[in-house]
Amino acid sequence: MDSTAAQPARPHTGRRRNEATRQAILDASLRLLGESAGAPVTIDAIARAAGVGKQTVYRWWPSKGAVLLDALTERSALEVPPPDSGSLRTDLRTLMESTFRGAQSSSTAPALRTLVREAAHDPHLEELLRTFTAQRRAAVRAVLERGRQRGELPADADLDLLVDQFYGVFWYRFILGHAPLDDALAERLTDSILPGR
Repeated sequence: MDSTAAQPARPHTGRRRNEATRQAILDASLRLLGESAGAPVTIDAIARAAGVGKQTVYRWWPSKGAVLLDALTERSALEVPPPDSGSLRTDLRTLMESTFRGAQSSSTAPALRTLVREAAHDPHLEELLRTFTAQRRAAVRAVLERGRQRGELPADADLDLLVDQFYGVFWYRFILGHAPLDDALAERLTDSILPGR
């Protein structure tokens, strides 16, 4: 019998294991950021919380900030997927609703609040927050740009100002907590940004 005959294929677990490890690191970084109460979140702490060695973290990310940015970006992509229904009003309202819900989720809200608070006196985290918010602004701007291309906004519409209206209300309410971020607000804010459209 030919010993080289085809053998049953073994499952390829390396990639799945690597992805599970990567996700554990991202989850740990958000959890630690939310629980830090102002204490620095280090690569050592992230590695311990994820149950991996420090070098495993450095294999994928060059710094703590890179880990945190990746974690926030990935979580946002899951919680706030970019809508494209063909209607600017529908897409903008959907994006607002998802953004409001995502920012209040138990996995994201504590980390994001800590990041905002600590960025006030940590230049590294300030840059991380600026990069993260730029990514989120770009997602809203893309929705508005598609609407403009379909003729749902005037050609000379100031898209950056419209994005500021969206995120101005969001950050003000998220940071101060004086009023809800809910679906009713999303509908009213959409009407304010797109009056008569």
